[in-house]
Amino acid sequence: MLYRHLGASGLRVSVMGLGSWLTIGNTIDQATTQSLVATAFDAGVNLFDTADVYNHGEGERALGEALHGLPRHRLVVATKCFFPMSDDANDRGLSRKHVHESLFASLRRLRTDYVDLLQCHRFDPDTPVLETARAMDDLIRRGHLLYWGTSQWPADRIAEVVELCRREHLHAPISNQPLYNLFDRGIEKDVLPTSQRCGLGQLVYSPLAQGVLTGKYAVGKTPPAGTRAADPVQNQFVGRYLTPSHLGKVQQLVELARARGTTAAELALAFCLRDARIASVLVGARSPAQLQQSLAAASRTVDASLQQQLDHLFPL
Repeated sequence: MLYRHLGASGLRVSVMGLGSWLTIGNTIDQATTQSLVATAFDAGVNLFDTADVYNHGEGERALGEALHGLPRHRLVVATKCFFPMSDDANDRGLSRKHVHESLFASLRRLRTDYVDLLQCHRFDPDTPVLETARAMDDLIRRGHLLYWGTSQWPADRIAEVVELCRREHLHAPISNQPLYNLFDRGIEKDVLPTSQRCGLGQLVYSPLAQGVLTGKYAVGKTPPAGTRAADPVQNQFVGRYLTPSHLGKVQQLVELARARGTTAAELALAFCLRDARIASVLVGARSPAQLQQSLAAASRTVDASLQQQLDHLFPL
């Protein structure tokens, strides 16, 4: 496993991290979760990412159970807050009250005394940025949190909060967690250069476009049984990728990968990792075997010729 510094901080994270959106605490049982965490840990993965809103806390609870017993100093546990956790008017957003209460609820579910990284799941237009930054700084100074970051924040908001933290002598965010894959390359325009200038590293999610970039779906064919697209509950996020145009490009990706003796999934993951500004790629899995296939991409490189082919097939 390879490791990269997260932004301008001294924290090193594995280039492949285990994500839990839609899987851990949701579509897979605890026994499978235990196996996934063990497989990841044995492979050198140290980054485990979740969020309070994942299945209303069940994602954190299941991950915490699976991590319990592993050496804490070898883990980088990341979670998030922002989305409503109940009907209460204050149980949402990035106010000092919600950030504080959300973190302590997450600590209980994760069965740990501190989290390494707390991320603002979205930007909150209803809370002053300074209030959120001060809440994070306070939790860091009290030892409940080591670092904080953002998720899906636009470039201008990232620049704003970092400038504010520097001016007010507060701990600034060190990371951003954006959507990024061959289809969704928007962060290359503004978010990546702004983040680099401001000292934030990227923990990218959905690098396989909900599994579509693996090549498992074909134009005009019913999604295979057991896949996310075939699940009426889970397919709400994958549908936008299942167009004839997108699936046609994936078929070309499969052929390109085959010519290079690899898989479409490995190429898609290696594409994300080709950029040193991407500290880690978060992958989800429903089985240890599926996870191992993804982890193999950690050692795959993208040369200039391959990059040119991918740029032509999946233009920015």
